[in-house]
Amino acid sequence: MALPRCGSVIARVARWDVSHRARSRTSPPRRGGGHLTKIIIGDFEGSIYPEGSGYTGALELGFGLDGKRKRLKRKGRTQEKVKDKLKDALEDLESGIRSPENYTVAHAVEDWLTRGLKNRDPDTVTTNRILAQKHVIPKIGKLKLKDLRADHVDEWLDGLTEQLATRSLQGVHAILKRSIKQAQARDMVMRNVAMLVTTPQGRVGRPSKALTFDQANAVLEKAQSSRLHAYVVVSLMTGIRTEEARALQWDHVVAWVDDEDEWKPVTDVGFDHKRFAVHVWRSVRAHGDTKTRKSRRTLELPQPAVDALREHHKRQAAQKLKAGKAWKANGLVFCSPVGTPLDAANVRRAFRLITKKAEIGEDWTPRELRHSFVSIMSDNGVPLENIADLCGHSSTATTEEVYRHQLKPVITKGAETINNVFVVEAARKTLKKSVQVA
Repeated sequence: MALPRCGSVIARVARWDVSHRARSRTSPPRRGGGHLTKIIIGDFEGSIYPEGSGYTGALELGFGLDGKRKRLKRKGRTQEKVKDKLKDALEDLESGIRSPENYTVAHAVEDWLTRGLKNRDPDTVTTNRILAQKHVIPKIGKLKLKDLRADHVDEWLDGLTEQLATRSLQGVHAILKRSIKQAQARDMVMRNVAMLVTTPQGRVGRPSKALTFDQANAVLEKAQSSRLHAYVVVSLMTGIRTEEARALQWDHVVAWVDDEDEWKPVTDVGFDHKRFAVHVWRSVRAHGDTKTRKSRRTLELPQPAVDALREHHKRQAAQKLKAGKAWKANGLVFCSPVGTPLDAANVRRAFRLITKKAEIGEDWTPRELRHSFVSIMSDNGVPLENIADLCGHSSTATTEEVYRHQLKPVITKGAETINNVFVVEAARKTLKKSVQVA
């Protein structure tokens, strides 16, 4: 077998590997005890010597551009293991791999969490960190990245199928794939073995559900004593996404001014008008963008939502006075008692307290207010095309795919339908059904 010229590290290693031995000779005992064994692997000279309970091997690689001596060191229990490790390390050098000997999967994942999530929205960052710290790092994090095999990834994912839904499994698998891809780009590993594995099916997750009309009434009634009251009313009666509601600003709550024939912010013209709307132009996603371009929309508000926002505006003004200098002037409609953005997890907890008080259980999420909105629209004759527009979907196909369980064939329009469906009873401050089909 012809070998390349001696300039190739692989060629030099191959010559040693083919003969199954490295040239070596034993020197007198080192200072401190133990014999030092001289070795030559290819054209590189080095030595192996006893250290601790095993052996350490070092190859002299010459001098770097900075004039400093470069040495390659590996440790092992026996001299043969040390020689094997030195050979593998030389192969890595030849292929351009420069990861430290102890660089693990956990290191790669942590590096990706630090560098790979820049400019992503906070919720995405939080979700990836939770998944990585709970399901990736504890399970396979201790493996050296260069030793990771497709079989390891298969075994790891298979072990999660009883714990995680398919979507979450896809999420943890994606974290590993992206972490290794970043490590590849930095010459820390040769190939991405996670790409060779197919994500298995996870456990069947709970499908999203929608409130019935009676449940919606109960939730709205119990929400009246909660700080989330206006949040719940606006979400249920406009169908805006949770990330859009948390980013909504008072400048984007507008009233129609008849004298000027235009929409103006309620912060300028107040609530003494007949028609109101919200500009859904922002979200808590990266850079404040909405989910899609079509998601940027203006929605007229039904009267119960206007009433809730009017009272919410008054309460927030009182909170601002109470907070004093601690108040953060972010202009947010829905915020903490000091004006800071709402945390998604805190919103979920507060919403589940409301559903518990409404005696419909705690197994609900704020995003299901949006599903409930779609259900109400569909039940009361709103065409699919109009529902798609109200939800900010790019096409009716998205609406049909995501909300297929809430849709029924039908015909009318957002705020008008909500005003017909929900009527505020002044005496009891509850809502009852009053559907008027045009």
